[in-house]
Amino acid sequence: MFRRTLLASAGAMALAGTALAADLPSRAPPPVFLPPPPIFSWTGLYAGINAGYTWSNSNLVDTDTADVFGNPALGGGVAAGVASAALATGSVPANINGFIGGGQIGYNYQFANSFVAGLEADIQGIAASNGSTLEFSQAPVAGFPANPIDQNLSSSRRLDYLGTVRGRLGFTITPTLLVYGTGGLAYGQTQSSTSITQIVENSAALPNHSSSFGSFSNTRVGWTAGGGIEWLFAPNWSVKAEYLYYNLGSVTYGLSPLQNFTTAGTLFTSGDPVSRTRFTGNIVRAGLNYHFNWWGLAPVVAKY
Repeated sequence: MFRRTLLASAGAMALAGTALAADLPSRAPPPVFLPPPPIFSWTGLYAGINAGYTWSNSNLVDTDTADVFGNPALGGGVAAGVASAALATGSVPANINGFIGGGQIGYNYQFANSFVAGLEADIQGIAASNGSTLEFSQAPVAGFPANPIDQNLSSSRRLDYLGTVRGRLGFTITPTLLVYGTGGLAYGQTQSSTSITQIVENSAALPNHSSSFGSFSNTRVGWTAGGGIEWLFAPNWSVKAEYLYYNLGSVTYGLSPLQNFTTAGTLFTSGDPVSRTRFTGNIVRAGLNYHFNWWGLAPVVAKY
């Protein structure tokens, strides 16, 4: 009897415990915190390389020659001086085209979510950038149809290297795709030269060539402007395509006197040539940049 009572009491207590457990509030398992995906920031230092092609806009070397002297004491001296100066006045094309390649370094700052401002400096060498043209021409001497003047006129231009220091301002179409405009200072090593050689035909008294030469070589400073697009294809790497127009201004350089002497050493004619040209052109290039990410990736802060 006692055993039956004990078993009945234990069963009642078990049923009561089950009912009490059913009435207690349930506790959910703790949430699982997954790391949020990172958001890239363009802010930071970068450096890279570039390569492309450049071609000049202003391709002419213009030469003007003033008639300084035509000896009136010698037959045809005055007329020959006028003809010589006119013949040595003209324009010769000298293109600056070639492959371009170098490196760049810059810093970006991203603000207002989608805008990126920055500063970039680069320098490039130019291959096959020398343009030179030799032209032959002839001019008659008034009153002396048998004694025209023949001329070889040669002009050249060269751009050895080109560098820029530019500001950049862009907008992110997507977090990893940036379009931008850019502009600032440009500088480069420029060279130009002009050579003139003349001879009077069929004249025993003037058998020698008269010649003149002048050149210019200097580092020029000007401006540049353009734009491009840059794509971040990996966490630290981006590629870009870019167009730039550059203007290093115009240069003027004088040539040695263009003088012709008789066999007796008497001055027959004398001219004063001056050449002018402009260094302007275009660049289309692609680049590869490594982003050092000093500021790192900007994580999303999740709130629960």
